[in-house]
Amino acid sequence: MAKLDWPQQGKAALLGKRHDRIDGVAKASGAARYAYDILEDNMVLARVLGCPHAHCRVKSIDVKPALKVPGVVAAEALKKPGDEIQWQGDLVAVVAGETEGAIAEGLAAIKVQYEVLDVFAQDDDLEAAQKAKRTRRAGQSTKLERDIPDEVEDEEAWEEQELQRLFKECDKVIEGQYGIPVITHMCLEPHGSTCLWQGDKLIAHLSTQNVSGTAGQFAGPLGIPATDVTIHCDYIGGGFGSKFAADTWGVTAASLAKKLGRPVKLMLDRDLELKNAGTRPSGFIKVKVGVDGNGVVKVWDSHHWGTNGIGGGVVSQGVIPYVFDPPNRRRRATGIRVNAAPARAWRAPNHPQGAVLSQCAYDDVARELGIDSYEVFQRNLQRVSNGKTEVYREQMEIAAKLMDWKAKWHPHGKGPRNGSVVTGLGMALHTWGGAAHNSTAELKIHPDGSVEISLGSQDLGTGTRTVIALVVAETLGLKPEQVKVNIGYSTYPPSGPSGGSTTVGGVSESSRRAATAALNQLLDKVAGKLGVPAARLEAKDGRIQDSQNPETCISWKDACSLLGMSPLVAKGEYRRGRTKTNLSSSQVAGVQMAEVAVDLETGIVRMKKFVAVQDMGLIINRKAAESQVQGGVIMGIAYALFEERILDPQTGAFLNAELSDYLLPRLGDVGEIVVHLYEPPSEYQRGVVGLGEPPVISPGAAISNAVCNATGVRVPTLPLTPKRVLDALAKAQG
Repeated sequence: MAKLDWPQQGKAALLGKRHDRIDGVAKASGAARYAYDILEDNMVLARVLGCPHAHCRVKSIDVKPALKVPGVVAAEALKKPGDEIQWQGDLVAVVAGETEGAIAEGLAAIKVQYEVLDVFAQDDDLEAAQKAKRTRRAGQSTKLERDIPDEVEDEEAWEEQELQRLFKECDKVIEGQYGIPVITHMCLEPHGSTCLWQGDKLIAHLSTQNVSGTAGQFAGPLGIPATDVTIHCDYIGGGFGSKFAADTWGVTAASLAKKLGRPVKLMLDRDLELKNAGTRPSGFIKVKVGVDGNGVVKVWDSHHWGTNGIGGGVVSQGVIPYVFDPPNRRRRATGIRVNAAPARAWRAPNHPQGAVLSQCAYDDVARELGIDSYEVFQRNLQRVSNGKTEVYREQMEIAAKLMDWKAKWHPHGKGPRNGSVVTGLGMALHTWGGAAHNSTAELKIHPDGSVEISLGSQDLGTGTRTVIALVVAETLGLKPEQVKVNIGYSTYPPSGPSGGSTTVGGVSESSRRAATAALNQLLDKVAGKLGVPAARLEAKDGRIQDSQNPETCISWKDACSLLGMSPLVAKGEYRRGRTKTNLSSSQVAGVQMAEVAVDLETGIVRMKKFVAVQDMGLIINRKAAESQVQGGVIMGIAYALFEERILDPQTGAFLNAELSDYLLPRLGDVGEIVVHLYEPPSEYQRGVVGLGEPPVISPGAAISNAVCNATGVRVPTLPLTPKRVLDALAKAQG
């Protein structure tokens, strides 16, 4: 009988090896159909009108002129007189029409009068935010080795005195200020859907990370049961945390489709995509650290601030300081309300900011003491927040060899120059959870030997279909191409949303469980045929065989013919926290190192080499895992060197809300990327752990530290643009 566990390391037929994605040809050839590609008979297009002001009140709105434009079939206001608008681009009206030209003319014809209100957009300026009354306390947390004496009445005053005492006892006290700005989501396929009705039932072809979880989000506003909504998403052009909801534009498309009796496609324009579809919050920090002579941090005191938009949230206190957990620390946070759209989850929420705001300070410890940064990070591994000291130690050794750290490292600002160009090294550490989400799968083995598995998951482009096929094929002794994978419909058994690096664990759990249950049913039937106890049978190389005498066997197809007229159906279900499992786990570690070249005359930073060492438990598809890490690193290089949202401080206007202005790296900007997947027996035995988030966390800190090592000067705020580099150099020179 098949056991519900993974093969011994090195014994798997498919798992852990390099496999092409089963949907690779469809994507490369253009055959893959995204929500943007859906074309329905008699379909109309729709676009939305965004508000031109960052803060205003609607005085009046008139959509009737749009209805007079030939080709326009519908125009509706999404705001009413008296509504307050808190960010530029908030949706004001929608127009549907036969052609894009008619829609554009209809949008231009809409008449809206606004009362412009005060604007605040300077999330980096804490003093200005306080004067504008745009701040809110976002918490404070203190941890000290000494307990507060019972007789103390003013605990905060005692804590302040204790911190100052600890700082006086340190060999060195170092202060720094660091920042990481807001960046926006930049999905290649913008948010939106194509909606149509079949009688009273809605079908939404939605660009979503949440196939099984958005039906109710349409149903509620539309006043219909969730059972009357079908969500469909075969392919998605990027999500990264921003596509979990139906959103206003999705419900609007569905409502228009119902009223018109025609399918409606509504996808956000690029500028409205950047203005509405979510951001990653900013973070700015003032840090004071006390260290011993070896660079071990003994006390940490910080205050950080930033914004998640109009709500005034800020980077979580829980990631400050990041990974490292010094014995004494105080952290305070202040949120700032700016006139900008609310944040959404962005690949590894809070963690990239935490890494920059914390680990640049640790690198500055090395700079101030004249110690190798590697040594400072290693010496502080004795206190990490996730208990993975030895994992980090081994990963650092591997990364250092791949980077040739010992040969290349030099004291900060004291390396050789090639004309005006200097080079430097930097590193950073990260952590993530990645526990499997809830997932249910249904597997069918047909009498003709064909196999299909169905679950309401989605493939964000990370190779989820391939993972499912590999897990089922490994379990049944087949080839991946013999497994039909059905995902992308909410009518399939429910599976969790793709966020938090939870998908690979979730779908591996449910797929392995369903395939194992189905196989054991099949083995029971084959046992009688072969005269061998089912407990001795195994599925291998396209047949069912006696594990003790492989010559006693039956082909897979002949085994399936024993099923008779009906397919064999089995279900696999996993519930986080309720299902006992050894198939998946959580909590990973990673180490990244960057090598950069900095031109001291132009301020241009160029990537030379980037090393990423990452664990993820048991690896399903090695090729896809390496690709995932490479993609995360490239996104990290983007926010380290290029990417930021720029708001006009006076008007709150989003100044770079187009692809031509919102800078992202080109292929020539990323340098050499070296990936090492850390999978010793201790990690393999933990089962599957998610990989999506971790690789994007450390690049900002590692690259900032590399630039500091090259120049000897800390450029305090990302991205490390030429102007910021030159400004920091000029300030250092007085």
